Amino acid sequence: MFFQINHNKNSINSFSPYAVSEFSKIILEYLNKYYNKKNYKELIIVCIGTDRSTGDSLGPLVGYKLYPFFKKNNKVHLFGTLDNPVHAKNLKENINFIKSTFDNPFVVAIDACLGNIDRIGYVKVEKGPLKPGAGVNKNLPEIGDIHITGIVNISGFMEYIVLQNTRLSIVMKMADVISKSFYLSYIQFYKNNIQTIHK
Repeated sequence: MFFQINHNKNSINSFSPYAVSEFSKIILEYLNKYYNKKNYKELIIVCIGTDRSTGDSLGPLVGYKLYPFFKKNNKVHLFGTLDNPVHAKNLKENINFIKSTFDNPFVVAIDACLGNIDRIGYVKVEKGPLKPGAGVNKNLPEIGDIHITGIVNISGFMEYIVLQNTRLSIVMKMADVISKSFYLSYIQFYKNNIQTIHK
């Protein structure tokens, strides 16, 4: 469930040897700035995509990799894994469940996207909701207080075919960087705000 993306200062090349270190700092900055501890309670991670398309599997792969870290954390709730993906057909259902179950959660949305050929492999974090499906003119609900995306392939021509022919090695590398970076940033955020989180 991908969309198109433009490069800015908040993106990192996932093939850089310093990718995890640098991207975790960016995510931590966003958590510190927008995850207001006084207003938000639980942290919700929604990894969007499907395992039926290589290029669109970034979200479920990230969810799969994050699950062991957060499965016993009652303050962090993860949606979207390889076993239980969040995709176009059930996105609205999952959003409604989150709204009806959690009291003012902070939502982080994670998804694949398409972009310029020289940006393939870049991961990015931005403020505001993700707009899944925009790259293929799908009208899907927005989600997220912040969102993380990764450019898995080129945009502009036969997007569905491009996604099906995306190299799994690229997607796996990006999933590693996003999952490790997010976990490290959350651990640091938790240490900095442990008293507030336990209230």
